[in-house]
Amino acid sequence: MAVDPELIRPSLEDNGLTNLGEIHYNLTTSELYEHALLFDEGILTEHGALSVNSVPYTGRRANDKFVVEEDGSKADVWWGKVNKPFDQGRFNALKQRVFAYLQGRDVYVQDLIAGSDDKYALPVRFIQEHAYHSLFVKNMFIEATADQLNGFAPGFTVITVPEFKAIPEVDGTLSEVFIILSFEQKLVLIGGTSYAGENKKSIFTVLNYLMPKLGVMSMHCSANIGKEGDTALFFGLSGTGKTTLSTDPDRALIGDDEHGWSDDGVFNYEGGCYAKVINLSADAEPIIFNLTRTYGTILENVDIDDNTRVIDLDSQKYTENTRASYDRSVIPNIAAGNRGGHPKNIVFLTADAFGVMPPIARLSPEQAMYHFLSGYTAKVAGTEAGVKEPSATFSTCFGAPFMVHHPGVYANLLRDKIQQHGSKVWLVNTGWSGGPYGVGSRMSIKHTRAMLRAALNGDLDNVTFVKDAFFNLDIPTECPHVPAEVLNPRNTWTDTAAYDKQAQHLVNLFEENFKQFADGVDASVKM
Repeated sequence: MAVDPELIRPSLEDNGLTNLGEIHYNLTTSELYEHALLFDEGILTEHGALSVNSVPYTGRRANDKFVVEEDGSKADVWWGKVNKPFDQGRFNALKQRVFAYLQGRDVYVQDLIAGSDDKYALPVRFIQEHAYHSLFVKNMFIEATADQLNGFAPGFTVITVPEFKAIPEVDGTLSEVFIILSFEQKLVLIGGTSYAGENKKSIFTVLNYLMPKLGVMSMHCSANIGKEGDTALFFGLSGTGKTTLSTDPDRALIGDDEHGWSDDGVFNYEGGCYAKVINLSADAEPIIFNLTRTYGTILENVDIDDNTRVIDLDSQKYTENTRASYDRSVIPNIAAGNRGGHPKNIVFLTADAFGVMPPIARLSPEQAMYHFLSGYTAKVAGTEAGVKEPSATFSTCFGAPFMVHHPGVYANLLRDKIQQHGSKVWLVNTGWSGGPYGVGSRMSIKHTRAMLRAALNGDLDNVTFVKDAFFNLDIPTECPHVPAEVLNPRNTWTDTAAYDKQAQHLVNLFEENFKQFADGVDASVKM
């Protein structure tokens, strides 16, 4: 969409961005490739993907994220460790320092849309100093039509300046990195880090604030549609298989990470995917594997041979959090319009490194609220001396770092929509079986896909379920293409007494974590 870049300069100046250098407006993928390569922001892989590196920061900096404390929004914000308040005066001072830094510098501007439902679409302007970040947001969000670009009025603006380092003593930040949201000024400032995911997650946070006010359930989940038109949602934290399991050749992908659920159905917030690619294999995940070898894809912090330009998806040279960003249009099977109907099935994914949760279980509406508020997964044992046990991670709503309102706001919206539309809810463990990490083995992705397929197709509707003694979960006794002994985790342990001890330990962790919600939910909401 060719638009004279100088036509948007006045609007940038109206917002205080004056004396900018050249404005590169809505450049194409090829143009952004050329700029990224020209300015040594990345290198080409052997198959045409763009390889970039964000070291030293190879993941989100949750401790450096703030929300400006403002009269119009402070009563709605769930203040605490996730949403840390930032002084309004200091934000304005930092903004002026960032604007001064940009004077005389060339910038990349992309005008894009967040939200594929026109009723709730948010126009977003991204102003960035790196070409690869401009390509990233172009991949990740929805391109505006010619009509939308005509008189484009940003509902929010994101300014990303990785080379600008904050001074904590001056700026009131905790480090040189900052991600600060102002709902009053409709502005996000990101600095000190090149990790591209901060751009994506800042707008997700904004939508998590705006959408519930409109009665839309805002969700950290992937979504797809079956051949019968049935929509399914997949909630889960990083590493649980949310992207992998929703990218299914037999089901059309709506999106892999962020969605809204309105009175009209499910809609994707984004226009692309940001997949974790560590240890990706062509056999287990052929679609995403092929996309790591596709023109237009950004590979972030993936190890690459400087001479041959061959990528190594098994390497953790820079980080375990290696990523691929690609436009959803290059995925072989995508849902038309980036949307779907009301979900027939909802899946909560957990990677239980304790090895005690069932590979699949059916949840009641009350259990669904409990597990949604808990947002459980587990990390494997670390490398520190003496650390031998997995560690539990509870991230409420399966996305605590991005939730602005109190978790009860999202939980109540989810409950109401489940009841209204009769959605079935499942808990699926993609973690360990037969013992904890280091003893047992990781769930077979082949078995997990078979169990999911059975749940989504209705093959589990008429089988017998048994009650788990520890987590009060309903476990199927049979499932097509899955050995029966796999379905009950206790049966996979050679030492059942050890299983009982480990299971009770995890139950205690659940109960301790849930105490923070107990006063705000109905007594029927329990494990």
